[in-house]
Amino acid sequence: MTENPRVPLVLISGLAPGPNADLAERLRSAETGTAVVHHDLRQIHSGVVRRRIRLGERDQLTVLELAHGCVSCTLREDLLPLLRKLSRTPQVRRIVVRLDEAMEPEPVSWALHHVLVGERPVIEDVDLRAVLTVVDCANWLAHSTGDDTLAERDLRASPEDERTVAQVALSQVEFADLLVLAGSATDAWSAAKASAVLDRVAPSIPRVELSAVDGKTVLDAVPSDARRGEVTDMHGPLLRGEPPLHTDCGIGLLTFTSQRPFHPERLHDAIDVLLDGVVRTRGRLWVASQPDMALWIESAGGGLGVGHAGAWLAAPDGPDWADVSPERRTLASLRWDPLFGDRAQELVVVTDQATPDEIEAALNGALLTEEELAAGEQEWLRYPDPFGEWHEEPCEDTETDPEKHDVNASNRKDETQ
Repeated sequence: MTENPRVPLVLISGLAPGPNADLAERLRSAETGTAVVHHDLRQIHSGVVRRRIRLGERDQLTVLELAHGCVSCTLREDLLPLLRKLSRTPQVRRIVVRLDEAMEPEPVSWALHHVLVGERPVIEDVDLRAVLTVVDCANWLAHSTGDDTLAERDLRASPEDERTVAQVALSQVEFADLLVLAGSATDAWSAAKASAVLDRVAPSIPRVELSAVDGKTVLDAVPSDARRGEVTDMHGPLLRGEPPLHTDCGIGLLTFTSQRPFHPERLHDAIDVLLDGVVRTRGRLWVASQPDMALWIESAGGGLGVGHAGAWLAAPDGPDWADVSPERRTLASLRWDPLFGDRAQELVVVTDQATPDEIEAALNGALLTEEELAAGEQEWLRYPDPFGEWHEEPCEDTETDPEKHDVNASNRKDETQ
């Protein structure tokens, strides 16, 4: 008996509900049998989610009541089982999921691949063909560089959601396979500056105009090497593609590397330098008081999170080389140190009028001195460690990876505001 083929799936993300809906409708009307699913999370703090399904003449609105108002519960209890059900519906030839504005596509993709519905993940039923992110040109620059929280915009994905709008805006474009530009910027300078930011945070992702999108052919613009839902390897390359290295419209790119550890207290004191005048920070940290554990850092707008990224290859309990990605093996081989192995600092910082020299000086000042380095690991373990306390996940029974892919969208963090 021949198994049923997986049904094509497209995810749409973005902070502008109108253009998101426009794109979804273009895809729905272009191909018979396209089902569009949308979960409205505006009342999720009350445990209520509104789900809409459009398929042919069917337009069904259902009010869901959840025991715990969070995105994890929405995914686990409704979206994932619904995708499996739709994939088995004969008249469904394609599924388009229009994500709520507060949702980031990467943790949704992670859930598709790893959260079990029954005894297997839903990715066995659907084929994720593309992640499309709509960029509202009139507001995206302000969203990606501002300090507003989702709560201040009434966009929270759970009562505990502490993310900034900038974190969501940047995560959505970074994970996209195709950026769909909607509308126009308020002036030429804003348009040029937004383009400069996109060139550095999403350099390999093509852009198309929403007004010109043909629902039948738009997926042809997705590159053959697009990630198509591949989740971030926190020990892989920090940027996909080749971003410009020069400064444009005040937007620059700084890469910080070092093969000596950070002093935990000095790093904690210096970390605010990654917030002021900085659009985005992503990278790996080696903190002396946690010699075997890599830490992951992200900042955007006024939000900054630090959390575990798993053990270094050189750690006694680190992963086997055969069990990690080829990219991680290559990067580790290139920087391998006879004493410290693959432990290293690697950060990429997209700046907005901040002085790269000041950022680099602050980070260099947080590294161990020659005397501290010579004292050795037993002495490092005695350092007070502000990064030793980790944020508790708000939905304890979620089946997602708490280190990186928390679909309830709370930062993995010891947070510095």
